[in-house]
Amino acid sequence: MDAFLDYLWFKILIVVQGIKSFLDFLFSPLNAIGPGFAIFVIVCVTFAMARFFSRYKTKRLKKLEKEFIYWYNIKQEAIKCSDDYEKGKLLAKNIDQAKLNRVYYDYFFERFMVTLLTKYLPIFSMLAYVNEAYKPDNLVKMIGRMYIYKFGRYHGKPIEAGAIFIFFISYLLVSFGWFVIKQVYSRLRPRKETDSSVGSDSIEREEL
Repeated sequence: MDAFLDYLWFKILIVVQGIKSFLDFLFSPLNAIGPGFAIFVIVCVTFAMARFFSRYKTKRLKKLEKEFIYWYNIKQEAIKCSDDYEKGKLLAKNIDQAKLNRVYYDYFFERFMVTLLTKYLPIFSMLAYVNEAYKPDNLVKMIGRMYIYKFGRYHGKPIEAGAIFIFFISYLLVSFGWFVIKQVYSRLRPRKETDSSVGSDSIEREEL
């Protein structure tokens, strides 16, 4: 058993090293501009990967989601159908509570696991890569210092920002930027649809 685990661990290390080498090949040209810029690009790629993979739903999750919505709607209807709210709540409690609890547990656990694997695993994986690729020893070789940026002062000493700090700040900026873009797009989209409908109406009137 120990020999098998050692063999498995060795294979895992080979795969991880291969992935690291591939990422080094992709992102190392960006280091010529600066490690801070390279980390920002890595964060953009990571954010895009997390957004893309987070849309994936397993067949089991889809099935559990339908089951959850079905039982949830039944419970809500039981409350609405009763004139007395308190009686409605009691009626809703009588709806196979064991079944409801099981559906709720299975659905939320499955959703948690899928979210963990599709959304957070890419983030933590790339964070681990950044921590390894831009550790202080490597930064000294790249730019001649153990930090990426230096700003302000704390107790008389300048604050030195390393790779992990830059990664988190970049991710917050990218997330905020994406939120702003979505808000602007959602506000402009109805206007475009309204303008197009008005334009089509005017064209029809001109034709008449």
